[in-house]
Amino acid sequence: MKLKLFKIFIFIFLFSTLFSQKGYSDTIYYINYSKVLNTSQAGKGAQKVLKDKLNKASKKYQKLEEDFRNKEKELIAKKKIITKDEYQKKVVELRKQFSSLQQDKKKSLDEIARMRAGSKNQLLKALKPILEKYMKDNKIRLVLDKKNIIIGDSSLDLTDKIIELLNKEIKSLKIG
Repeated sequence: MKLKLFKIFIFIFLFSTLFSQKGYSDTIYYINYSKVLNTSQAGKGAQKVLKDKLNKASKKYQKLEEDFRNKEKELIAKKKIITKDEYQKKVVELRKQFSSLQQDKKKSLDEIARMRAGSKNQLLKALKPILEKYMKDNKIRLVLDKKNIIIGDSSLDLTDKIIELLNKEIKSLKIG
């Protein structure tokens, strides 16, 4: 209980000192980072490239898995025709191939996830100076992420203004 009261006191103290300086707006603004990442030109472009890569990889691995299932069916059909030792060797070989396929698929998906994270970080790095300049020009002291706000006045939402500035500044991202 004491810790909770202490946190509340610190929160109130920080906000009172934060906005006591002259010349700065006494309003807290917010931005929807998800919307910025998803609707800016650079964000949309990156998502399209990554989605295309994911679809291409998905189709590739679906085809390979289908081929694998066909090989498995052929082997099962030959079970009574070939010797038991030969059958066991082919089963072991088929399992190795399947294991290799699963590892390749995982690597491919991990690579796409890595590229997605890299693109997001690249966009956020590009967004930071734009947001800092906007804050300085408009004498704003604090901007929060919308996902951390329960309710707020829509006039305090800077998302569309920041997207507009970001679109002027960055047209696309380098993915890879």
